[in-house]
Amino acid sequence: MAVYSFNGTDLLMMLRGAVILLGQAKKDIDALNVFPVPDGDTGTNMYQTIEASLKEALGADSNRIDLVAEAAARGALMGARGNSGVILSQVLHGFACALRTKENANASDISRALQEGVQMAYKAVMRPVEGTILTVVRKSAEEAAAQRSGDLLRMMVAISKKALDALQETPDLLPALKQAGVVDAGGKGFVVILEGFLQALKSASPLAKDVVSGLAPLETEASRPDPTTVTSVLSFTYCTELLLRGDGLPLAELKRELIPLGDCLMVVGDEELAKIHIHSNHPGLVLECCLKYGKLHNLKITNMEEQQRDKPPLEGQAGSIKSFGIVSVGSGEGLTAIMKNLGADTVIDGGQTLNPSTGDLLKGIEEVPEKKVLLLPNNKNIILAAEQAGQLSRKEIIVIPSRSIPQGLSALLALSPEEEFETAARKMKHALASVRTGEITTAVRDSACCNGLSIEKGQFIGLGDGEIVAAGTDLTDVLKELLAVLIEGEGRLITIFYGDSMNDNEVVELVERIRKSFHGQDFDVQEGGQPVYHLIISVE
Repeated sequence: MAVYSFNGTDLLMMLRGAVILLGQAKKDIDALNVFPVPDGDTGTNMYQTIEASLKEALGADSNRIDLVAEAAARGALMGARGNSGVILSQVLHGFACALRTKENANASDISRALQEGVQMAYKAVMRPVEGTILTVVRKSAEEAAAQRSGDLLRMMVAISKKALDALQETPDLLPALKQAGVVDAGGKGFVVILEGFLQALKSASPLAKDVVSGLAPLETEASRPDPTTVTSVLSFTYCTELLLRGDGLPLAELKRELIPLGDCLMVVGDEELAKIHIHSNHPGLVLECCLKYGKLHNLKITNMEEQQRDKPPLEGQAGSIKSFGIVSVGSGEGLTAIMKNLGADTVIDGGQTLNPSTGDLLKGIEEVPEKKVLLLPNNKNIILAAEQAGQLSRKEIIVIPSRSIPQGLSALLALSPEEEFETAARKMKHALASVRTGEITTAVRDSACCNGLSIEKGQFIGLGDGEIVAAGTDLTDVLKELLAVLIEGEGRLITIFYGDSMNDNEVVELVERIRKSFHGQDFDVQEGGQPVYHLIISVE
């Protein structure tokens, strides 16, 4: 049976199909990792991103495809995790932009929406690389544009097939994929999403549509501002959230009228339905303002003072004279404590296998009272999400593009709280180049690396600035080889942060053995408590 138009209910079914299928495939996608490092979380990141998208879309309370697409894009934007999740969120954002004012979408509309999604995705990446999810998305959009039939089901079949073909070609575009014998993980995730869309459409029936459209909105922390996220001294007491229905809602005018009433204002939607979020001291004034333009639905007013009463004050807030705040990403009690001692106001739990979402980063930003914030992602897979959070925040954000924990600590060491915001940011960025990063973990699978190393599952592997440089069954030998690469004959300070898999005595004995081979270096040992990596090494 031919399908010539999609509405919001169809899109919800497709998103649900993608969530179900990606949930089943995420572990297999996680395993498609070029390196045998236990940080393969692409499938999990994409799953959590599309899940956040669905949860927000279910709250759109409409069968218009533009409203559902906009809500889905907003959910993905806030829930995006890792580089793959951010790219996926940008695809959905472009898709939604192209469908504005559309109650239903035909084949031509979907084609244009995919093209817009491709453009947004490529813009999100500073240096786009072919052979990744970007290639798979682009080829899918090109196939949609080449279709001459108006049958959307037929178009989705063709797009899904083209995406699979593009995925199978990714090893030919990226030598690292070919050597590892895998396809691109992000591209695989996108193929699974399209397959989920297609399966949902094929199994669609009037009954299925009724079930989807009758589902209640699902709340998610990642999909919208958190009304409980407040500082130790509240400027505004009440968080007010509502849906506003009307005819010809003047969103820009409504936003201008609401701005004087509080902060954390969000007005999103269109001329018929808008979602309002604001922190204020007079929710009655907010409601009166909205009532001038339409009818109120899903009204929720929260007293944030009551929610905060039992929360301990944030460290370092009392008497603070800083002109800016600092948010850092880290994992492990030891590393978290070190970051806070060096000046971080908030440390967001995250790292390898646990990339915080855009929403998590926004929440961390809101936890500091200052209006200017320096954000340290401390992981190459979190930088895109950090930049996206900076763009979404109402505060002035500068992302310090730290790619590792040692780089983040080096940046914090360069910090002088009395300095101006931009000056501090420049110094912290400059400090990133003054440190080299070493990491030792356990291989999760057999692998052959570009530098000739043959790695077996269960062996220790040493990474120098992200590249595997040593492997073996003896931790001491692997650490020696790794340090030899990082030091390169120069006298340096070596700081070793040991993870939760090691105890004090093991590390003391290990360092004593290492010292004998490196007489010209000073060693410092700190408890990091991090998961995944037995050792994180900073060489300065």
